Parts: sequence; structure tokens; C-alpha cells
Amino acid sequence: MTTTRLKTLLAAICICGGASIAGAQSIDPIVEVGKQRTASARASQAKIDRLADETASLLSDYKTVMKQVDGLKVYNARLERQIANQEKRIRNIDASIAEASVIQRQIPPLVTRMLDGLEQFINLDMPFDLDTRLGNIEAVRANMDRSDVTSAEAFRQVLELYSIELQYGRGIEAYTDTIELGGSDREVDILRIGRVALVYQSTDGAETGAWNKDSQSWEELSAGDYAAAVRKGVRIAKKQATIELLNMPVSAPEAN
Repeated sequence: MTTTRLKTLLAAICICGGASIAGAQSIDPIVEVGKQRTASARASQAKIDRLADETASLLSDYKTVMKQVDGLKVYNARLERQIANQEKRIRNIDASIAEASVIQRQIPPLVTRMLDGLEQFINLDMPFDLDTRLGNIEAVRANMDRSDVTSAEAFRQVLELYSIELQYGRGIEAYTDTIELGGSDREVDILRIGRVALVYQSTDGAETGAWNKDSQSWEELSAGDYAAAVRKGVRIAKKQATIELLNMPVSAPEAN
């Protein structure tokens, strides 16, 4: 009886042990599949993380590029405006060049007319510094025939002569000159006050006179009336005396 139970117990143990071994062998594939799934999930997550990083980097690059594109649009618009202005300026320059040849041909006749008018004015004006004034006109005329003097330079020189004539009407000067008095040449001191008065006084102070615009000749004045004033005016013009009011013979316009 005892032996039979022992055999039965051993047989049960063997059966249970065999079942445990068989159960363990059936679980191993499941565990292996779980491990593979975990590894696959990790790989997938790593791939997802990598793709997310690449996406973020691409988005950052895209934003940077878009900023550059916006900046280039503004820059290109500015360049287009500049190019349009430059093209307009080129058209204006081309038009000016086309007109320059016409103007170039018109300058010499204009300069000639201006010189003729200025010479006529000087001949009708008070006879002061005639050699210098008329000499300047002849010098400009001579320059017009020179190949190294452009028409623009000749025109500038004429304008300078006109400016000098304008200044003559605003200044006062005194100089020594030789004029014809009574049929003979006399050395006198000339005093010019703008274009208002042109008077003379002999070097010894004995004779004083003025230019008469109507008769276009020198006319002797009463020494007692103007001699001292003319002498004072000469000293003022030479900066040898202070400026003061002077009594000078002035030709006043007459009513018709």
C-alpha cells in the first residue's frame, strides 16, 4: 500500500514538472515578441524624434529664408525706383545733349551782340578808364577766335565785363589821367562817384571841372564852389580821409 502511494506521488510530480516545463516553453515566444515590439517601438520613437528635429530645423530655415525674401523684395523695390529715376535722368541728359549743339551754335552770335552793346554803352557813358574798359572788350573778342577758348568761357568773360560795369555805378575812385582842355592835353586828377559825377582837378588845384553829359565834353567849374570838395573827394577815394558829404556837380534830369 505504501509503495503504491509512493509510486503514485512520484508519477504526479513528474506530470506536474512536465507541465511546468511545457508551460515555460510556450511563454518564451510571447516574451520574445514583446521584446521585439519594445525594440521596434523604441526605434519608431527615435525615428519620430529625429523627424521632429528635422522638421523643426527645416521650419527655422524656412522662416529665415522668408525673412531674407522679404528683405530682398524691399531691396528690389528700392532698386527699381532708383533705376526708374536713373533712366529718367538719362533721358533728360540725352535731351540736354541734343539741345547743347543748338545752344553751342547760338552762343557766339550772342556774345558778339553783347560785346557790341557793351561797347556802345561805354562810348556813350562817362569817359572814365576808357582804355581799360574798351581793352577788355577787345580782349574778349580776340579770345573768341582762339581754339582753346570755348564758347562757354567767352560767355563767362562777357558776363564778367557786365558785372564790372555794374560795379562802376556803385563805387568811388580817383586816378590821374590826361584829358584835352582848351585844345591841349592836361594831366589832372579824375574823381568818379559812381555814374553820378565825373570831375577833374588840375594837379596844382588851380582848375576844377566836370564832364557834361549833354555836350559830351569837359566843362570848367567855378573853383570857389567845388575845388575844396573835389580835393576832399580825391583824398576820400584814395582812403586818405574819412567819408563825408560832398558838394558835387550833378546833372539833374530836365522836364520836357
